[in-house]
Amino acid sequence: MADHPRYAIYYVPAPDSGLDRFGAHLLGYDAFRGEDLPFPDGILQATSDWSDLTNDPRKYGFHATLKAPMSLAPGKTEVELLAACAAFAATPRPIPAIRPVIGSIEGFIAVIPAEPPPELIQLAADCVSQFDSFRAPLSEADRARRNPSQLTPAQREHLDRWGYPYVMDEFRFHMTLTRRLDAGRRQPLLKMLAERFVALNLPVLPIDRIAVFRQDTPASRFRIVHHWGLRARDA
Repeated sequence: MADHPRYAIYYVPAPDSGLDRFGAHLLGYDAFRGEDLPFPDGILQATSDWSDLTNDPRKYGFHATLKAPMSLAPGKTEVELLAACAAFAATPRPIPAIRPVIGSIEGFIAVIPAEPPPELIQLAADCVSQFDSFRAPLSEADRARRNPSQLTPAQREHLDRWGYPYVMDEFRFHMTLTRRLDAGRRQPLLKMLAERFVALNLPVLPIDRIAVFRQDTPASRFRIVHHWGLRARDA
């Protein structure tokens, strides 16, 4: 990976909302401010290696991927990307709403929708396609890191077309909280996190915000550059 910035377009909860604080404290990192945070009370007492379990998602901050991390295409600038995101957010559209739950996806513990609505899948597809002109082509090394031989034919096609395998029909909304865990380790943590999540009293979550995250170097964490509320289409 070259030593230059990468950008991603993610869904994030509103800053300082209950869900934002829930995820940021569990990861120990606030991507809005670029600051470390203390873990919630009792986490380290119950799970002494919690810092290690959350090390991978901490690098990215609490989010759901809409457009995966990318280097900018030649001739494209951060200013142009931000302007395009502002225009995207200002375009009226149906605002997806999910019933958020704590679950697992491919062995990772995450906040996921109980039932993903079609509007959510469309929002993600729109982000993938409408911002693709900003994406630099994958290098052979970047492509190899995705282990294409382990992907399905559809995922390999998405990787080559969009630079990321888990898009369009392969998209699954998730806000990651841990690294991949085996079932024996995962089950008690799912129970513990689900109990904490219930206290948020969040029966419905509108997916109504996008943010541009920037990673300055391969060793640095992602941080939010700017965020926008999505404009709802009039009923």
